[in-house]
Amino acid sequence: MEQNKFFPEIQGRFGFGCMRLPQIGDDVNHDETCQMVDAFLDAGFNYFDIARVYLNGQNESAIREALVKRYPRDRFVLTNKLTGFLFSREDEILPLFEKQLADCGVDYFDFYLMHAQEHTNFAKYKRLGAYEKAFKLKAEGKIRHVGISFHDKASVLDQILTEYPQIELVQIQFNYLDYEDKSVESRKCYEVCEQHNVPVSIMEPVKGGNLVKLPPDAQAPLDELRARTGATGSNASYALRFVASFPNVCVALSGMSTLEQMQDNLSFMSKFEPLTEDEFATLRKVADILHSKSSIPCTGCKYCVDGCPRSLLIPDYFSTYNTYTLFNDPMAKSFYQYVLTMDKAKASDCIGCGKCEKACPQHLPIRQLLKQVAETMEA
Repeated sequence: MEQNKFFPEIQGRFGFGCMRLPQIGDDVNHDETCQMVDAFLDAGFNYFDIARVYLNGQNESAIREALVKRYPRDRFVLTNKLTGFLFSREDEILPLFEKQLADCGVDYFDFYLMHAQEHTNFAKYKRLGAYEKAFKLKAEGKIRHVGISFHDKASVLDQILTEYPQIELVQIQFNYLDYEDKSVESRKCYEVCEQHNVPVSIMEPVKGGNLVKLPPDAQAPLDELRARTGATGSNASYALRFVASFPNVCVALSGMSTLEQMQDNLSFMSKFEPLTEDEFATLRKVADILHSKSSIPCTGCKYCVDGCPRSLLIPDYFSTYNTYTLFNDPMAKSFYQYVLTMDKAKASDCIGCGKCEKACPQHLPIRQLLKQVAETMEA
C-alpha cells in the first residue's frame, strides 16, 4: 500500500464514501455493509467518510455498528461533517458535535468538515462561529484535522481558504465530466486548493453513477481503448483513476452500494496506476460526447428533497429523465409514469417555491428542469 504523502494516518488514496450504503427498503443492510467494511480494511485502506444526514439519518449509527464496534480505533480514519440545516444558533453547535461523537461511538474524529460550503452557507458558519469552534475542538483533541466540503465557484473557495488558512483538507466534486463544467468548476476549484497548498479529497468521481453506464456513443471510445490496449478495467475504474491521478488529491471517495462495487474498486485501487496520456485523451472524448447531449447533471445527493412542500422525488425524476434521454430507454418513461408517480407527486406538481434550488449543491435551476421533465416524461 502506497504511503499517503499528505496524512500518514491515511492508508492509500482510496476512501469509502458512506453516503450510499446498501439498503433493504429504507433501512441500511447491516450484513452487506459489514462485508464491505471488512473487504475495504482487508485490502489495506482505512478512510471512511460519513455525515449525520446521509441515509435519512442512519449513517452514523450504521458505521458505529459495522465499523466502530467491530474494529479498534487505530484501524480506521473517520471523517464526519457539520451540516448547516442541523443548527440555527451558535449554542447548538457543540451539543450537536458531542451527539455525533456519541452516536458514532468514538472519542474523536480524524477529520471534521464544514459541510457543503457555498457563499450563503459560509456566511452562516462565519456568523455563528462554526469554524472557530472546530479549531477549538481540534486544540482539545476531539478533532485531528479541520476541513470543508465545498459546492460553489472557485472564487468562493479562494475566499474561504484565504480567510481560514488553518483549513487542512478540502473535499470537492471532481470527475472527468465536470472537469471544465462552468457551473461546477472542478478544475478551477482544484487549482485554488493547489495555490493554497491544501490537499483535496474527491467526491462524486463517477458523478452519482452516471459515468458507469454510458450511452453507446459515449461508451465507444472506452471500448476502442480496451481493444487497442488489451485493458479490462470497468468504466468506474477509469473515472476513479482519473481523479486519483492528480498530484494534490489526498483521497478519492467512492460511494459504493454493493459488495460487488467494492470489489471492483479494490481490484484497481489496491495497485493504483495513474492514467496514461492515451487514457486521459479517451476520457476527454467521452466527456465531449456526453456534454453534447441534453442531460441534467444531478448527483442524487437528495438535499433538495428535505423541506419540499410537495415531497417531490426530484433526484429520481432527474435520473429517470437522464436515462430516457441519454440511453433512449422507453422503460425509463414507463418507470416514471407507473412506478415513481403512479400514486405519488410528479414533476408537474411543483409549486415553484424554490426551496430545492437553495439546497442544491450543483446550483441547478430545478424549477425549470422539473417543467422540462414533466413535458417529456408525462406526455
